[in-house]
Amino acid sequence: MPADDETCATLIGRIANGDRASLGELFSSEAGRLLAVARRILRRTDLAEEAVQEAFVSVWKRASSYDRAKGGARVWLTTIVRNRAINMLRDGARLDFVDHAELEAFGDRSGDAEAAYAALPDKEALKHCLEQLEPARRRSILLAYVVGFTHGEIAAELKAPVGTVKAWIRRGTIALQECLS
Repeated sequence: MPADDETCATLIGRIANGDRASLGELFSSEAGRLLAVARRILRRTDLAEEAVQEAFVSVWKRASSYDRAKGGARVWLTTIVRNRAINMLRDGARLDFVDHAELEAFGDRSGDAEAAYAALPDKEALKHCLEQLEPARRRSILLAYVVGFTHGEIAAELKAPVGTVKAWIRRGTIALQECLS
């Protein structure tokens, strides 16, 4: 069962002090959610599992760098997994190349962002906070964090300048942090 943000922050604090049991507890509570994030980005379970494993190794090594004042613990974990998954995509060495017909079978990845948003329970605080954002900001954040699009890919999808997309994501993320805290 996923832990709340306060519990995650407490576990990360214990991990920073070298508590291996807390790392196991954090993994048990958050790995499933983080695996889903990585899987949406990488589209392969084996690579998603690798990204999550590497993220938890990173958490073990860098737990002391977590700062509650900069954001929630679950957001910090998600960002680590997201960045690792995107780096794996950019690396490309582990990815298999597929032919055009197989590629079309993957469908429209940008639709995954809206599907994930729609799947959030109405009582979920994140959904409430996302609803407060302007549609373009919400869409850019969903494309970045759910699908794993780069700023350039989001700009192309939304037909907006890259600088504007970066500003939407930055301001939207700040607004979400304020709303969720």
